[in-house]
Amino acid sequence: MAGNSLQYLTPNDWVLIGAKAKRKVFTSGQEIIRQGVPGEAIYIIRRGTASVELLSSHARAVVASLEEDDICGDIAFLERGKATASVIAKEQEVEADEIRAEDLRSLFNTFPGLGSRFYQSLAVILARRLRDTSRKLGRALNAAKP
Repeated sequence: MAGNSLQYLTPNDWVLIGAKAKRKVFTSGQEIIRQGVPGEAIYIIRRGTASVELLSSHARAVVASLEEDDICGDIAFLERGKATASVIAKEQEVEADEIRAEDLRSLFNTFPGLGSRFYQSLAVILARRLRDTSRKLGRALNAAKP
C-alpha cells in the first residue's frame, strides 16, 4: 500500500512517538491485529510485510498488503472500537512499532500540533485507500458486465 505513511509528521513528532513506541516482532502467520478485538494500539510496519484480511465464518479475503512505514489499526483507533480486519505477518520476521492508543491520545493533548499533523496524515491515507477501493470496485463491476 504505497503512500500509507504518516507524511506530515515532523522529525520532532517522530521523536515523541518513538518514545512511546514498543518494537514488536511477529513471525509468519502471526496476527498483529485480530479482527473484532478492541483496538488498543496502532502499529507501524518497520520491516517486512503483512496482509490485511477480512474473515467470515465461510471465507478469508486479503484486501491489502502492508509494507515498511505503513500504518494499521487506525480505524479502530479513530472509532475507539474493534478492529475491522485482521493484520497477518507474511514474512519470517515482521517488525512493527506498537503505540498504545492511550499514549497517542495523551501526546495529542500535550502537543496539539502533533495531533493535527497526525490526523492530517491519516486523512490522506484513508482517502487513498478509499480511492483505491473504489477503483477496484469499478474494475470488478466493469468486468462483470455482460
